[in-house]
Amino acid sequence: ELHDGFNSLTLFLVCSSYSRKHSIDKMADNFHADAATLSRFVMASTHDHDLVILLNALATSCKLITSAVQRAGVAKLYGLAGEVNSTGDDQKKLDVLSNDMMINALVNSGVCSVLVSEENEEPIIVPPGKQGKFCVAFDPLDGSSNIDCNVSVGTIFSVYERAPGSDGGVDDLLRSGAHCICAGYVVYSSAVELVFTFRGGDVHGFCLDSTIGEFVHTREKMIFPTDGGKRIYSCNEGNSGNWDDAIKGACEQFKTDENPYTARYVGSMVADIHRTILYGGIYMYPADVKSPKGKLRLLYEGIPMAMIIEQAGGIASTGLFEGKIQRVLDLVPDQIHAKCPIIMGGKRDVQVVYDHYKKMGVDTPTL
Repeated sequence: ELHDGFNSLTLFLVCSSYSRKHSIDKMADNFHADAATLSRFVMASTHDHDLVILLNALATSCKLITSAVQRAGVAKLYGLAGEVNSTGDDQKKLDVLSNDMMINALVNSGVCSVLVSEENEEPIIVPPGKQGKFCVAFDPLDGSSNIDCNVSVGTIFSVYERAPGSDGGVDDLLRSGAHCICAGYVVYSSAVELVFTFRGGDVHGFCLDSTIGEFVHTREKMIFPTDGGKRIYSCNEGNSGNWDDAIKGACEQFKTDENPYTARYVGSMVADIHRTILYGGIYMYPADVKSPKGKLRLLYEGIPMAMIIEQAGGIASTGLFEGKIQRVLDLVPDQIHAKCPIIMGGKRDVQVVYDHYKKMGVDTPTL
């Protein structure tokens, strides 16, 4: 009996030891002792300490916005703030709060000289004692009209460097996308993802790990599906009565093609563009009779999204704008809240739009 008891005890200890090792191995699978964080990625990619500080400030403000968005109902942050923004849209309470969070983080980062926000009519000039070399334009809460019904919203930003000899002013931002050194967006949904790129580089995605409070590298070298991906078109067809014939014809072809497209439109640019990059398809907000210059803002919507789209292997076009088809990144804003039309997506799908412009006799670029 003593011998049997000894064997049972030995078996129990061996099993317990295996169970503990198995549990530790499983924990090791779930937790990274060497997490590839946003700061580490930026430092390894650029060796620019100021850029690391800037991206940290942007990431911090987006974490704060994440908390506000997730607690919006409990904290009674739904509804209007009773004001309008720079382009005449009604401001939501979360718009104002998100804007304050971003401004405070960027002004106090010590690396910015001028800020432009969708929510502010005038640019924000950083006090001399806190100034740095970067100029940042941002939409703190894109798609906020959806916030009360709990639909995905986001943040968009573009980063420029102060021009040589400049003390930091609006002119540093009134330049084409060729001068933009970094662009990105954050989507607040079931997961919080930050997607950004440096000028001439690849597009990378970082997911917010709430257990450590850091954005962790989860998507390397994001590109459009090589085969074109899913056949999805995304636009507000409620405006179709004001579109030109090429856009109307393209949408009709999307719907009646032998292999028809699926319509998907969230109404939050960040959500629609994020899906378009990952799944394929086309996103359109063209110029029309009511808005001949388009509706989306160039500095903090058009240029940053165009830079991301192109560096992910897609096309970022204006469609027919001011008499010709242009690249969004070639446009030069004449004021901080300048607008532009948008045709963005994979080559296969943008080609459909271009083919309809060709039928109208419009000179179209070769893709």
